[in-house]
Amino acid sequence: MIRSKKIRVLIVDDSSVARAILREILEAQEDIQVVAEAVNGKEAIELVQKLCPDLVTMDLNMPVINGLEAIEYIMHHKAVPILVVSSETDADLAYQALSNGALEVIAKPNFDSEQIKQFIHQIRLLAGVPVITRIKRFSSEKADKISTQISYVEQLPTEHPIFAIAASTGGPKALASLLSVLPKDFPAPILIAQHISNGFIEGMAHWLSTLSLLPVKVAEDGERLRPGKVYLSPSEQHLTVTQEYCVKLRKRAEIDIYHPSCDVMLSSVAEVFGKEAVGIILTGMGRDGAGGMTDIYNQGGITLAQDEDSSVIYGMNAEAVKLGVVHRELPLNTLAEEMLRILLLKPAGYLTALQRGNL
Repeated sequence: MIRSKKIRVLIVDDSSVARAILREILEAQEDIQVVAEAVNGKEAIELVQKLCPDLVTMDLNMPVINGLEAIEYIMHHKAVPILVVSSETDADLAYQALSNGALEVIAKPNFDSEQIKQFIHQIRLLAGVPVITRIKRFSSEKADKISTQISYVEQLPTEHPIFAIAASTGGPKALASLLSVLPKDFPAPILIAQHISNGFIEGMAHWLSTLSLLPVKVAEDGERLRPGKVYLSPSEQHLTVTQEYCVKLRKRAEIDIYHPSCDVMLSSVAEVFGKEAVGIILTGMGRDGAGGMTDIYNQGGITLAQDEDSSVIYGMNAEAVKLGVVHRELPLNTLAEEMLRILLLKPAGYLTALQRGNL
């Protein structure tokens, strides 16, 4: 997207040192302008209303009004894109901020070139994104319908497939929306590779576990995959699976661009589970995941993608769709029911119904 004017950014942080670092990084970019600084949530609210910035970088632990409260107020009164810029010690709070309406979470950058690159990338990416309000759960009627379907699935004696989900920018909120409507007796394991800053995965796991009836945890090397559990790949390693259906964490190489790698996880699931593999690629920037989805497709597994209208960034999923390796492209709020449909029909029956045009 070509911009005719600079991206106008409001910096919110009670630390003068942190504000100075962010200002120096941002003002070194020709296409970015820091329009103001705020030292607490109250000032942030007032400046958003007065200046209408293109994006707000928001700290969380601040006096007077904290970041969580400020985000909630802003998103209900004068919504603008908000990027939470926080330390690892605030990881739990950072992901609560996504429930309040923030778009993304990133670690506070220092003057490391890679951190600066990632920070600037997020600023440019999110400044033009239509604001997404807080996550809403499905109605109780839909939840009851899903529970009834799952009860029927559990009565069937056959094995269940494995679901592998890839996500990047906008992924945490999409995952929260998806996992929050799956019942506690969901009869298949779910693996997730979500691009994330180092040190934030435990906070994300804790946040998702408060929204989901399924247990959510960071995957550990050697543990056996269990039905109805959600396994998040740590950012420092790549998540793979073994022939014994156990987790195998692979060391991240210095040249690896994405952490963790969606391609590595999806390709591993394709190799081990073959036709029982279900790959789902969600919102995100870049091409990571398209190769892994291709592997699942070629092995006879099922591939689904979040559609453009419900994506914060239609990038990773768009790449998979362009390759022609996605069976169905669907709105985010229908993916949970599609997962249940796969469980009910079994992968072979699902693909047969697709070929016959019955879905």
